[in-house]
Amino acid sequence: MSAAEPPVPPRAGASAAGPHPPGTTPAAAPPPGGRAWRRRLGVEVWIVLGLSLGRSGVYAVVTLLDRLTREQALGAQTATLNASRSERPWLDLTLQLLSIAFALVPVALALYLLSASGRSALRRIGLDRARPGRDLAVGVGLAAVIGLPGLLLYAVGRALGLTVEVQAAALDAAWWTVPVLVLAALQNALLEEVVAVAYLLERLRELRWGAPAVVVTSALLRGSYHLYQGWGAFVGNVVMGLVFAEWYRRRRRVAPLVVAHTLMDVVAFVGYALVPDDVRSDLGLS
Repeated sequence: MSAAEPPVPPRAGASAAGPHPPGTTPAAAPPPGGRAWRRRLGVEVWIVLGLSLGRSGVYAVVTLLDRLTREQALGAQTATLNASRSERPWLDLTLQLLSIAFALVPVALALYLLSASGRSALRRIGLDRARPGRDLAVGVGLAAVIGLPGLLLYAVGRALGLTVEVQAAALDAAWWTVPVLVLAALQNALLEEVVAVAYLLERLRELRWGAPAVVVTSALLRGSYHLYQGWGAFVGNVVMGLVFAEWYRRRRRVAPLVVAHTLMDVVAFVGYALVPDDVRSDLGLS
């Protein structure tokens, strides 16, 4: 009785079931079922949020707990945005630009995932240049509708001791200070509006969530990562989130939201140093 011959490895292009005839290709794997596909989408959403705004929300909750358990009252504490990262101007500029660039990676990831079907993600969420004039006009209007009441709510929160003192810009004066603050405003707008609104609403709609649940979830996410500023900022950003999410749900166009958010942050960041000291003091800004 002869020894068994060793198995012959399959040829290139052959499957485990046997070789395919010349000129043919293996059959494509069947698409996953609806339940498996939705489960995969759910995991995808958790990963995207865990790399971006969901992570920020968790840190903001921990920061708020830290603030609430200090001896110092919440209203007497300070949150500084856009702080200098180095005493050396050239290194500070480098670190600022790197921070802005890496913060946009989750935006690129969300757009990449939304384009998996082959359709342009920019056109899908309305971040293209199809109607720039109208997007700009709507964005300016939304900025006025949300920004002015937001400033009033901040002042009320400061008066009631529910909001920390927010220093919107603490960069050392340099030739690049204003351009970096404008880029930071645009980065914030792209990250929040693309991920927390457009991407999240698109995916939750595909997961068959109802419209109210989708809008409220987006708004609560927006409020969560502002909790480090106190309860007033949480409430104000939830209200902003409800308006922005409902706008996107109805219009499926995120460009006006990016314009509005950028304008509001530019006014807050760049305009902060232009406000007279006595006015800032009355508003609780310094």
